[in-house]
Amino acid sequence: MALEITDSNFEELVLKSDKPVMLDFWAEWCGPCRMVGPLVEEISVEYDGKALVGKVDVDANSKISEMFGIRNIPTILYFKGGKVVDKQVGAVPKDSMKAKLDAQM
Repeated sequence: MALEITDSNFEELVLKSDKPVMLDFWAEWCGPCRMVGPLVEEISVEYDGKALVGKVDVDANSKISEMFGIRNIPTILYFKGGKVVDKQVGAVPKDSMKAKLDAQM
């Protein structure tokens, strides 16, 4: 299951992670986010132990959203070594998300 990433645990879980990180920025009211959400959950199970997969509720965690200039959702950011290395905006296919995550392995 994807981890819930918050303003308070972001630094510890994402920036200090020794594994690649995929973060889904979403909101309850966002239709395309509801399409991407189940795919993110599937990826979190498939990559368990190999990568950290998390979700950031933009309404509840404005600090992280502002830090990365998130203006459109869903937005998926890919981190390696605490730095953003890739980004996808909008509803994208699962294979596309996995390919970007695999590139960070």
